Amino acid sequence: MQTLNLPTYKFRIKSNENKLFIFDILRKKYVVLTPEEWVRQHFVHYLIEEKNYPISLIAIEKKLTINGLTKRTDILVFNTNGEPYIIVECKSPSIKINQDTFDQIARYNLKLQSHFLIVTNGLEHFYCTMDFKNENYQFLADIPDF
Repeated sequence: MQTLNLPTYKFRIKSNENKLFIFDILRKKYVVLTPEEWVRQHFVHYLIEEKNYPISLIAIEKKLTINGLTKRTDILVFNTNGEPYIIVECKSPSIKINQDTFDQIARYNLKLQSHFLIVTNGLEHFYCTMDFKNENYQFLADIPDF
């Protein structure tokens, strides 16, 4: 898999029927190792190991309903009150991050009301904080540690 602009972590990877699988410590199972999953697993470990967010506050592929359609967040971090705190949208490294990506995560956040939004393709990371009063977001250099 491609080297990302994130720290290197030790992952449990296995092969089965010509497919690679990576162990997801949150879902506690092996999942198909796609380029997007490679980014997601790196970012989960980044949140846990570098930013000190507890595993118990992180969810992967959390369902939400928007305009009658079921959607899933890539990574959702809750605060200690159980409220959405950070939404992370992961893309494959080959996907260029553009306005559509930000529009997607902004739609999710209309429902979730998270304080921070992150969009990453593993190579580029964009961190934003929400300004609900003015209905926009401001870019940040990073997100706060837990």
